[in-house]
Amino acid sequence: MFAPIPLKLESIATDVLAAAYRLHVELGPGLLESVYEAILARDLARSGYVVERQKPIAIEYDGLRFEEGFRADLVIDDCFLVELKSVEQLGPIHGKQLLTYLKLRKFRLGLLLNFGAALLKDGLKRVVN
Repeated sequence: MFAPIPLKLESIATDVLAAAYRLHVELGPGLLESVYEAILARDLARSGYVVERQKPIAIEYDGLRFEEGFRADLVIDDCFLVELKSVEQLGPIHGKQLLTYLKLRKFRLGLLLNFGAALLKDGLKRVVN
């Protein structure tokens, strides 16, 4: 059986979703991912979170260290990942990508948000590690 998600992570997820929903309703789909990222980061920071954008994440594999294995779109309070897209439709690889990021960071929960979807609920994926 899996351990429940800590309340702090659930609270972050709720706040991210609320901010993303407001943003999607006000601006709609189709803008560059970087626009949604900047606004969402600012809104979450205004709510009291520590938000890092495009954070380089180092990885190690088989004795090799890569200082920039990937760049996380948003890291919130050093415990939660948000991966943003602005594409017509999410593909299976997008969720797998976020799961890999969560594993590498040893984070428990993250959100994949596609601002390109007509309705945000159709572009939302919750990923648990």
